[in-house]
Amino acid sequence: MNKKDIDIHKALKQYFGFSKFKGLQEGVIKSIMNNDDTFVIMPTGGGKSLCYQLPALIKDGTAIVVSPLIALMKNQVDAMRGISSQHGIAHVLNSSLNKTEVAQVKGDIEKGITKLLYVAPESLIKEDYIEFLQAQNISFVAIDEAHCISEWGHDFRPEYRNLRNIIQKIDDVPIIGLTATATEKVQEDILKTLGMSDATTFKASFNRPNLFYDVRPKTKNIDGDIIRFIRGHADKSGIIYCLSRKKVEEIAQLLQVNGIKAVPYHAGLDAKTRAKHQDMFLMEDIDVVVATIAFGMGIDKPDVRFVIHHDIPKSLESYYQETGRAGRDGGEGYCLAYYAYKDIEKLEKFLSGKPIAEQEIGNALLQEVVGYAETSMSRRKYLLHYFGEEFDDVNGLGAEMDDNVVNPKKKHEAKSDLKLLLEVVRDTKEKYKSKELVNTLIGRVNALLKSHKTDEQSFFGCGKYKEGSYWMALIRQALVAGFIRKEIEQYGVVKITENGLKYIDTPTSFMMTEDHIYDETDDPSIVTNSKKAGAASDEVLVKLLKELQKSVAKKNKVPPYAVFQETSLEDMALKYPITMDELKNIYGVGEGKARKFGKPFLDLIAKYVEENDILRPDDFVVKSTGVNSGLKLYIIQNTDRKLPLEDIAKAKGLEFADLIEEMQRIVYSGTKINIDYCIDELLDEEQQEEIYEYFMESDSDRIQDAMDEFDGDYDDDELRLMRIKFISEVAN
Repeated sequence: MNKKDIDIHKALKQYFGFSKFKGLQEGVIKSIMNNDDTFVIMPTGGGKSLCYQLPALIKDGTAIVVSPLIALMKNQVDAMRGISSQHGIAHVLNSSLNKTEVAQVKGDIEKGITKLLYVAPESLIKEDYIEFLQAQNISFVAIDEAHCISEWGHDFRPEYRNLRNIIQKIDDVPIIGLTATATEKVQEDILKTLGMSDATTFKASFNRPNLFYDVRPKTKNIDGDIIRFIRGHADKSGIIYCLSRKKVEEIAQLLQVNGIKAVPYHAGLDAKTRAKHQDMFLMEDIDVVVATIAFGMGIDKPDVRFVIHHDIPKSLESYYQETGRAGRDGGEGYCLAYYAYKDIEKLEKFLSGKPIAEQEIGNALLQEVVGYAETSMSRRKYLLHYFGEEFDDVNGLGAEMDDNVVNPKKKHEAKSDLKLLLEVVRDTKEKYKSKELVNTLIGRVNALLKSHKTDEQSFFGCGKYKEGSYWMALIRQALVAGFIRKEIEQYGVVKITENGLKYIDTPTSFMMTEDHIYDETDDPSIVTNSKKAGAASDEVLVKLLKELQKSVAKKNKVPPYAVFQETSLEDMALKYPITMDELKNIYGVGEGKARKFGKPFLDLIAKYVEENDILRPDDFVVKSTGVNSGLKLYIIQNTDRKLPLEDIAKAKGLEFADLIEEMQRIVYSGTKINIDYCIDELLDEEQQEEIYEYFMESDSDRIQDAMDEFDGDYDDDELRLMRIKFISEVAN
């Protein structure tokens, strides 16, 4: 062991109290001590911060640490001050400081007291700071969250792009870039932009064997499902991520009224409240934080036991980083995500307002998320492949910690399909992305295929015997199996590998599992997966309730779904309501509905409970926050006043589709709404009659079924509005 080795081991014990390094830390620290440019890809919880903190404490001069997050800087400065008697050992230099504080920071740097200076990239570009730092002894520059440099990273910051020039202005010192998530594309981008292509690179495994990955269909019963899940993990710490501040507030309130200690966290709260809520979580005064992605970066709480994604994130890197906050101590970590393709469409809509280049990147990243959510292969294997890592799904650590592995779907032989797919990749000269390959296989023409005359080739449409979704699933599995790869430079373009070419010549068995189909059902129906969302409900009681539903419908001369929806019946068979108040708490049942149809159902359930000696799960009743009662009243009052629906939506800051959804909820729970004035402008009497008759005679109230029946004669909104009119008049 040479002198340098002894120094870093001694320093590790002296400053941090550890007797040995973790993972790749030792190699990284030696590289920095040798003044080499260094690039570190280390998942959350791997001990990245120590990689630059220790060399900064040992080396002469001050190390500059560039970080995008003020909260993260504050945490780290406090931690550094905790290991030294010198308060000035670490400082932050950002816009929150006044003149006196800035002078104090500069004084400590000049005296050689400050070993670590944390700066935001925006502060570093200030001319007076650059001039000041040019005159100081800088040991190296560490760039934390380095993926912010890349447009392909999940948290791109334009000001990061200019860091190389600024660093060169200050001094010619080594650079260390660090990130917790980076695909090959992002890695290449970081190294190129920082001008350190010859950097020594350290990449730790992305596998977190103690994390269990689970994706569930996002149904209208999601609130109850989340509450049941948290109650099943009582007194354990967890984070729930939502994409919007509004949803964060709603879910936090819902949890609170259901007796769960939870607080919201998002950028719209003032700094004092955010700090307070963060501390409450760290000190375990509360169990759950409901947050936007503003929460969690650099939060060093090792015993987070679950991370729930109420909304699927915009990229797999975000997902990986957010789930990585669970089980950092190596203990239990449950990662549960709710998925509905409707959420992806919302994100795509949001992207449509961005510049074209940004749209392309955003959509490519979204498709990777869709692939992960819909795949029925090992999610761990899929995720690790995304980060360029092979995983042995039989012997690999944590192989069984995955919903798809625990509940495997049926596999079938796809040897000839895979051969056909690979031939199409080869014969289209490897110039298409997945979507165009699928279009080529199923024979769907578009402008791009036409421009390359692909639609004139003999193989065009050779795979039309299968759905497009089948070929997309096969492309994903062929990628992970290594028969094809995605080009790094032209991201998303599919290339055939050496193994793929060999496979065409000598095909062998390839067992494929078809992707989950998350049904595109809408409110008021339910999204189902291979496992029914109400699988826990009492099947015998469901059958009895359905028979009663039919006889009540016959008596009232309405379709069965107009009495109670199937999802409501399943919820009854889960919660066994026997009073009017309990019935009102059932999904899709409001006061009007309960009063009109409820009595025979309550009588049947009470009798069934008594005869079968059933213990009723009182704690399964999810209390409503009443958040929507004001909105409900507003909608009813203003439709009575015949206010245009667009104006009602605008006044409440809702998308038109969200207003329709809200109105559906109102009529399905038993309250009448009169929107004739609005429908009369859209449809004539004959058209209204035709749609009305369809809903009266149909067994289903699904909009997709109505769309299929009318084959494009009416659009989605027209059918939804007619369904609201129908349910309001017939069922209420």
